[in-house]
Amino acid sequence: MTIYGRFHDKWVHGRRVRVIADALAELLPSEGSVLDVGSGDGFIDKLIMQRRPGVEISGVDVVMRGKAHIPVRQFDGNTIPFEDDSVDMVMLSDVLHHTETPLDLLREALRVSRSGLVIKDVTTGAPDPLARATLVGMDWVGNARHNVPLPYNFFTRKQWQDAFDELGLAESNRRERFGLYPWPATLLFERRMHFACALRPT
Repeated sequence: MTIYGRFHDKWVHGRRVRVIADALAELLPSEGSVLDVGSGDGFIDKLIMQRRPGVEISGVDVVMRGKAHIPVRQFDGNTIPFEDDSVDMVMLSDVLHHTETPLDLLREALRVSRSGLVIKDVTTGAPDPLARATLVGMDWVGNARHNVPLPYNFFTRKQWQDAFDELGLAESNRRERFGLYPWPATLLFERRMHFACALRPT
């Protein structure tokens, strides 16, 4: 593990997963089935279920971890191995920028969901010209050692909105400030690059 990896695990990872779990739990219904696409080890999902006891979360991922906190099935990154309308909600947390075709994966998520989506991801471009370089570095530190695909496919705000419009999704409860990192690291690594929201078909 690199020095950066050790620093990330000790000072960043634990706080980050707790903050994201809190934010996603607020966007999910109080009960129902949720599929986490790109669930990793499922630790965020475990924390969410502690906050939402009526929610049951399972996951799918391209890269299988040795130990997971929830049931996880492997998938090819394109076709979600679930039937149409088979879960209440689908959640995608920092996963869409790891695929070459985010729009296709969003469309798949909609296919298996009865009610809508919850996503947490990042955005680049204006008004922050350094956002992409920052996000590339963060993505590499957090994921390269886990063999997670890294196409660095970060959408601009306009690309996100165009994708939601094309799929007929209405965004609600958007959040752009989290406190993911301790001060002063948040000034460099958070800014307004991160967001979470609920999405429902119009």
